[in-house]
Amino acid sequence: MIRSMTAFATGERATEGGTLAAELRAVNHRFLELGVRLPDELRALEPALRERVASRVSRGKLDLTLRLRAPEGEGALQINPRVIAQLSELAMDLSLRLPNLRTELTDLLQFPGVLQSKGVDMEALQAEALALLDAVLDQFVAAREREGGKLVAAILERVDGIAALAADVRTLIPQIRAGQRQKLEARLADVAQNMEQGRLEQELVMWLQKLDVDEELDRLDSHVKEIRRVFTQKEPQGRRLDFLLQEFNREANTLGSKSVDVRTTNIAVELKVLIDQIREQVQNIE
Repeated sequence: MIRSMTAFATGERATEGGTLAAELRAVNHRFLELGVRLPDELRALEPALRERVASRVSRGKLDLTLRLRAPEGEGALQINPRVIAQLSELAMDLSLRLPNLRTELTDLLQFPGVLQSKGVDMEALQAEALALLDAVLDQFVAAREREGGKLVAAILERVDGIAALAADVRTLIPQIRAGQRQKLEARLADVAQNMEQGRLEQELVMWLQKLDVDEELDRLDSHVKEIRRVFTQKEPQGRRLDFLLQEFNREANTLGSKSVDVRTTNIAVELKVLIDQIREQVQNIE
C-alpha cells in the first residue's frame, strides 16, 4: 500500500489519572525521525512509544505529543514530597551562595514533577497511553494511505503520458531515419565519386546507428511496467521509486542527445517535464 509521508491525527482518552490527549503529525523526510514530548508522569514510557511508532511508520519527520490533564475535583492534585525535598535542599544550598535569591511558591509549583495526580496507578496510566497511541496510529496510517492513493493516481496519469510519448517516438523513428538517409546521401553525392561505394555504405550505417534509440525506448517501457508493479506492493516503496526516476531521467536525456529531429527533441523535453512532475509527487511517498 502506497502511503504519503504527510499526515495528522489526534485522540483523547479518559483515565482515572486524568484525560490523556495525543497528537501525531508528520512531514517529508528521507528517514524516520521522531520527536516526542511527554508529561512527567509518562517520561519512562518514551522507549516503548518510539518502538510502537517505528513498528508502523518507516519514513518521515514525526512529532508525537502526549498531554495529561489532571482530573477535576477536590484533592485531584497533590505535592510530590520527594521532588519537594530535593528542591528544598537545592534552595538551601543556593541561599548560602546567593543570599539575595528569592524563591516564590509559584515558581516551585511550575517545576516538573512537583504536582502530580493523586493516587494514580502509573502502570494503568501507561497502558492507557499505549492504547491511545495505537488508536492515533490507526488514524495516522489511514490518513497516509488515503493521501497515498491520490498520489498514485496522479503519478500513474503521468506514467501513462510517458508510455504514450515513447510509443510516439517508435512511430516517428522510421520516418526520421528515411529522411536523414536522404539528406546524408544528397550531401555525399558530390564526394561519392571519390569514395568507394562500400566505404560510403559503411559510413552511412555507422551514422544511422547513432540514431538508434530502440534500447532507450525498450528501457522506458520496462521502467513503466516496473513503476506500475511497485504500486501493487504492500511494503513502503519510496526509495525504489526514487531509483526508478533516476533511470527514467537517464533515458530521457539519452533520447534528447540522440535526437536529430525537432519532433523527437520536443518529445524528450515533454518526457523530462513529466518525470519532474512525478519526482515532486514521489518525494512525499513513504
